Amino acid sequence: MPTLFRFLATLVILGGLAFAGMFALATFVVPTPREMSVTIPASKLQPPNR
Repeated sequence: MPTLFRFLATLVILGGLAFAGMFALATFVVPTPREMSVTIPASKLQPPNR
């Protein structure tokens, strides 16, 4: 039984570290907005033939 508790404690600690890493990345990393342009082919702009 002690090995089960040690295994579960290890999983909890690793999960906590992963959560803390994701939280830190989401909090401290600020994305830089930039302009984006997408070229649309002319065939997509024409209505379909019926």
